[in-house]
Amino acid sequence: MKKLFAEFKAFIMRGNVLDMAVGVIIATAFGKITTTLVTNVITPLIAYIFNSPNTDALNVTLRAAELDEAGEVVKDAIVLGFGTFVGAIIDFIIIALIIFAIVKAFNKAHEAAEARKKKEAEPEPEEEEEPKPTSEELLQQILEELQKQKK
Repeated sequence: MKKLFAEFKAFIMRGNVLDMAVGVIIATAFGKITTTLVTNVITPLIAYIFNSPNTDALNVTLRAAELDEAGEVVKDAIVLGFGTFVGAIIDFIIIALIIFAIVKAFNKAHEAAEARKKKEAEPEPEEEEEPKPTSEELLQQILEELQKQKK
């Protein structure tokens, strides 16, 4: 039993598992945020567009509920809930757009870091020095200067 517990502990403490756990927790919280945005902001706007208090205007009733004489439901209504479906699609699109933006920013930062590493790894090109004059050229320059001074 101790060996099994030790193996489990080694497995759970690996970096991949911890990173994945953090990702799942953040994704769950992020999912709640986007669901709230869709439910409380976007869905009411859609309902307003369809002049309805909620997105029920988008639902299609295939069969109305059947009631008996006492007013109790005998057969439930069959309704296609397009409002809920539209909300789920909007929720997905928002999450996908945000993940796309995050991945794009991460890739851009990664490319910049790689370019910086590559630049640092390359040896800087040495500046080309002008060729040193030969002793004959130096003597010629000195002679010309002396001649200018005599004039």
